[in-house]
Amino acid sequence: MKDTEEMEKMTLDDVREKFSQDRFATVNGAVIDAVDEGYAQCSVKLNETHRNALGEVMGGAIFTLADFAFAVASNWNKNPQVSLNASISFLGRAKGERLIAKAQKIKEGRTTCYYEVKVGDELGNQVAHMTSSGFVL
Repeated sequence: MKDTEEMEKMTLDDVREKFSQDRFATVNGAVIDAVDEGYAQCSVKLNETHRNALGEVMGGAIFTLADFAFAVASNWNKNPQVSLNASISFLGRAKGERLIAKAQKIKEGRTTCYYEVKVGDELGNQVAHMTSSGFVL
């Protein structure tokens, strides 16, 4: 694990660089807005490629952003962790132009972790709620 001093030296640009190779999320527009211990906020500016045949934001786009926020929150300053399980509930439609996912650590042990991710739009509409557990490699 990285020591506290090294973690404190990491800037937001360093974290963004570290996750720039997470291509599926970043090619689809996901960006890292903020990080803190056990926390990440990521967002995506919505465009037509994020929409389904009904013109609504596709569930896969919402899940990708939530999963990316989990990945950043659980990995930016720790040993690598991979997802064991993720469960998402879609709560409502996005009415704004940007989706925002906020991942927060609920519990972290020696080999596993558990996170909650809330997804909404910039207008304050709740879009989805995801829980994800991870395994420390």
